[in-house]
Formats: sequence, structure tokens, C-alpha cells
Amino acid sequence: MDDMGDFQRPRFAPKYLKISERADRVGGRKHRQKLLAGLSGKVIEVGAGHGLNFAHYPDMVTEVVAVEPDTTLRGYAEEAAVAVAMPIVVVRGHADRLPAANGEFDAAVASLVLCTVPDPVRSVTEIARVLRPGGELRFYEHVRSDRPLYARVQDFITPLWSRLGGGCHPNRNIADSIAAAGFEIEQIDRFPFKPMAALPPYAHILGEPASADPHRTRPRRRAATASPAPPRTATTQHS
Repeated sequence: MDDMGDFQRPRFAPKYLKISERADRVGGRKHRQKLLAGLSGKVIEVGAGHGLNFAHYPDMVTEVVAVEPDTTLRGYAEEAAVAVAMPIVVVRGHADRLPAANGEFDAAVASLVLCTVPDPVRSVTEIARVLRPGGELRFYEHVRSDRPLYARVQDFITPLWSRLGGGCHPNRNIADSIAAAGFEIEQIDRFPFKPMAALPPYAHILGEPASADPHRTRPRRRAATASPAPPRTATTQHS
């Protein structure tokens, strides 16, 4: 892939190791366990980072292909893959052009990655391409606040935050992007979480959508006059 240089974050990667490990200690590990519970078959993990999910895949999973563009994080992920019994292959690649065939996987996992991709709808559409009919996407992401003042603050800080934070955009409506890419979202847990000590809690989502047609060539867009029923939400907390 000749565009892999766009996804290298050599200065941010070491910081991300510390941030994510701290987040796991204060609750992120439980979120990962819930994200992966009940998965089975062959799974592709998009943006695997340094492999914090690897130890939590259930026994029903037969193989994990972990895709990570950043060279530094991918090296750590390769070490993490060796340390677990689950068959995990760590590969070079990114969400906009996954190194996989159409319909190759039973499930996909996106964990704190869709905030960093250039175009979330495009990336999720690509994830849909590699899923078999009826395959599922599990996602765990931080998202735009539903409080107008907080959301405006996120909009204000996003340009600088993105440059300093490995391309992270804190103001994205990730669930909307997933739906726009053709997935029907079945359930979302929305909750405040404080992964970094220096920041207040901010909104995260953990969800399970299923795609009616994972091989559509164009993302499905909601009609302007449609009023679909909202996905089931397991919490009423806001941030």
C-alpha cells in the first residue's frame, strides 16, 4: 500500500501506549471484554493498535486478522499476538483499503479507531465489503457530546487535537457514520468515560449493528423524509 506513510504517528504512538493502558485500568478493559463477548468464527480487527483486545477474544473465534497501519503500534501488536493462545495474524493495512477479500470474515471489530480515519463512512463501507452476508460489526468509540456546549468545545479543539492526537477527531457522530455506510444498528450503550486523568469524562459508545447487505457497492443513506426507529440504548447517561 503506497499511502501507508499517511498513517504513521511515531511521536504519538508511545503516548498512546500510556493513555490506553491507563484507560484499561480504570474501566476500558471491561469495555473491551463486553465488546468482544459472544463473537465467533473468523474476525477482522480494524486498527488493532498494540493489541489490547487480543487477550479478550472468546474461544468461539477461530482466527483474528488484526490490521494496523502504524509501524510502531504494529510491532507491539505482533508481540501481543504471540502472547495469547488465540490464532492472531497481525498485518499491515488501513481501514480505507483492507487487505482482505469480499465476504471473507464473519465479524469485524472497530475499537477506538473510527475517530482517526479520514472518512468514517468510507472506512465502514470498506469494513462491510469484507464481511459475509449477515456478518456483524462490533464497535467501541468515543463520540460527539449530546450537550450543545460540550459539542461546541469539541468542534473548537478538534483541529489542534487531531494534529497532536494521532488524527483523533473528538467531535464525530460515529453511530451516524456506521448507519450511513449501510449497517442497521441494533443496540448502543452510551456512557461517560474518563480514560485520561487530565480530562473530564466524555461520551463513549459500544454497539452491535448487523448489515442487511454487507456487499452493497454504495453506502446506504437515510431518506430525508424517513423517520426510522432509534437503536435500543442501554443507558440514559449523557456527556
